[in-house]
Amino acid sequence: MDSVIRGVTIYAILLLITRLSGRRTLAQSTPFDFVLLLIIAETTQQALLGDDFSLVNALILILTLFSVDILLSYVKRNSRHVALWLDGAPTVLLSGGKIDEHAMRRARMGIGDILEAARQQQGLRSLDEIEAAVLEISGGISIIPKAKDKG
Repeated sequence: MDSVIRGVTIYAILLLITRLSGRRTLAQSTPFDFVLLLIIAETTQQALLGDDFSLVNALILILTLFSVDILLSYVKRNSRHVALWLDGAPTVLLSGGKIDEHAMRRARMGIGDILEAARQQQGLRSLDEIEAAVLEISGGISIIPKAKDKG
């Protein structure tokens, strides 16, 4: 039973920390992020297993973590409030060609991030060509180009 409690506790802690760190962390990984992930993984492994490195304990932990994940997916499907708390909501970074500075600061994004997404997704070169930019809950940025004038 100790392994199950450890598993659920570590899952909840990692979920909370990931949510607090923001979506950008999920979408854009730097060498610093990679090293941090490795350290967290090792620390988490030690916290989960404690002194019991048996195969049975590892199996119990794996089943516990998958069970918690599956349970949360059902809860999120049935409760918009829980889904919003766990996953967050999309953030409009740029709308009508105007940058939302507050949203940009909160998301820890720069104009360069929007321009990079615009180049990759739409082949756009400047902010003048962008109608809207949205930071999705997945951590990616969606770009909506301005309508081209026909004539």
